[in-house]
Amino acid sequence: MRTPDGSSVPARMFTFEGLVDGREHVAVSLGDWSLEDARRRARTPLVRLHSECLTGDVLGSARCDCGPQLQEAVTRIAAEGGYLLYLRQEGRDIGLYNKIDAYALQEQGLDTYEANRALGFAEDQRDYTVAVQMLRALGVDRLRLLSNNPDKAAQLEDAGIRVEQHVHTGLHVGPGNVDYLAAKARHGGHVLHLPGV
Repeated sequence: MRTPDGSSVPARMFTFEGLVDGREHVAVSLGDWSLEDARRRARTPLVRLHSECLTGDVLGSARCDCGPQLQEAVTRIAAEGGYLLYLRQEGRDIGLYNKIDAYALQEQGLDTYEANRALGFAEDQRDYTVAVQMLRALGVDRLRLLSNNPDKAAQLEDAGIRVEQHVHTGLHVGPGNVDYLAAKARHGGHVLHLPGV
């Protein structure tokens, strides 16, 4: 696999059957990490639960910070060893088409969380039970979590996965996503130190 700087790193992709939501989520082991490492418990893996974002991850949208967070995760996990769990939870799990509708509402002045509510959804519908299933299948019962979202850590801990360290991602601010990031901090409790907010 290639990191954003063009380096090649060892990677292995895992697929799963029998996940509670029936979707096709994947885990990618990156860097010097293997199933044997998990079994031996010699080290604690760095793990990122990354929710799919077609607009940010693939199309480079400046409206969110998803693409830069994914790139950062690949680089950091490749350097330290661990897993990237790519979860099919587009738009905080409201789906791609609904997310596009939410974008239209954001153009009218709602923030990303308010737009989800206006469409009849919860502010954040993501449930990380599938991530717990994936981690257990990989032999991971403790991890260092790469995230600014406290809900991810809380859900993992509640399900019996020990979060030994909450490792924060960088702050990926651009002219198009300041309001989005402020909404994540305000509504979702994300640990973001935004200048002037």
